[in-house]
Amino acid sequence: MISRPRYMEVFRTYRDVPVIKVLAGIRRCGKSTLLEMLRDELQRDGVPADHIVKMSYTSEDFDDGMTDKEMYRDILEKMSGAGRYYLLLDEVQEIEGWEKAVNSLLEKGNTDIYVTGSNSKLMAGEISTYLSGRYITIPVYTLSFAEYLSFKESTGRAPRELLTEYLRLGGFPIVALGDFDEPAAYQIVEGIYHSVISNDITRRHAIKNVDLFNRVVKFVIENVGKTFSANAIVKFLKSEGRALSVESIYNYLEWLEKAFVIYRCPRYDLKGKSVLKTQEKFYLADASLKYCMMGFQPESVAAMLENVVYFELKRKGYEVYIGKNETKEIDFVAVRRDERLYVQVCRSLPQKSDREVANLLAVKDHYPKYVVTLDEFAGGNIDGVKIVHLMDFLLME
Repeated sequence: MISRPRYMEVFRTYRDVPVIKVLAGIRRCGKSTLLEMLRDELQRDGVPADHIVKMSYTSEDFDDGMTDKEMYRDILEKMSGAGRYYLLLDEVQEIEGWEKAVNSLLEKGNTDIYVTGSNSKLMAGEISTYLSGRYITIPVYTLSFAEYLSFKESTGRAPRELLTEYLRLGGFPIVALGDFDEPAAYQIVEGIYHSVISNDITRRHAIKNVDLFNRVVKFVIENVGKTFSANAIVKFLKSEGRALSVESIYNYLEWLEKAFVIYRCPRYDLKGKSVLKTQEKFYLADASLKYCMMGFQPESVAAMLENVVYFELKRKGYEVYIGKNETKEIDFVAVRRDERLYVQVCRSLPQKSDREVANLLAVKDHYPKYVVTLDEFAGGNIDGVKIVHLMDFLLME
């Protein structure tokens, strides 16, 4: 297994802290493998193998259903000896009422508990009161570019070449581990996408008109990084001779978000210092989700650069917003405790440099400001605004 050191560091920070560690993210982003890495590290640190209980609750293993009480008793039977037990519980959302079982195991004491899942039951707003104040969420994303380089280290290929590949094929670990051409890679990602749509959305929410739902999803994918409203989708569907209510659109967007297919980026008013409830943008969990549905076109890279930068900021622990500064827009305002930075993203600098830099210079504070670009001549700064190549930004600590 190829290590993902950022997550392992988080595990070390929270190891033996008496809260449940919840790893949440889209299917096949590497959550199960992270639990295996944690198990291996625990054993290297001297934890006996029989004091590490790793359970997987995939739907294939539990077609007949398992109750929370059965889950609790089953794990308890494996904790027969003295000392601390480490519970690594994979895809727990398949067990109805899993929170009750996990909470009881935490209360029993001398346990350190990690759970994973890939739908709304693992989101902060959805976890029941049984775990209120007794858990932390660890978001798990597809591979960062730094992780992608680690996965491809044995190939000996240049980082710039691998950046081009990363932008085309995305960061799902199963793709990065192989040597796939575009059609094969996108076929794998399409399988992941359909698994999410069928298992975590259409079946769970009993969507009757799957074709109409898929059309809404396609609209969202086509408009990644653009502002649009539910009303805009309704009007678009109407132009195609289809009818759907605004309320249904809101439900569909919420369900896509709770399955970690899309992430909502709210707008922040820099003057009023408030989060706005309109003109949000959505970004895809991985750029390859767009390409597997719509094919890769070189010109589509520009639109997806924002997607890549958005998730790099999220991986590094920032809360990310679209910045509104009177009539000007900043692509991203990233906030982490008392830190803040501003980022503009453009494929090529010469055509857009004046506007991109001017929008940043209009923000009158001392926080770092970046223009991130694929321009080979990126470097230096303009009046204090740093001009950074995408690869350097993605590898920046």
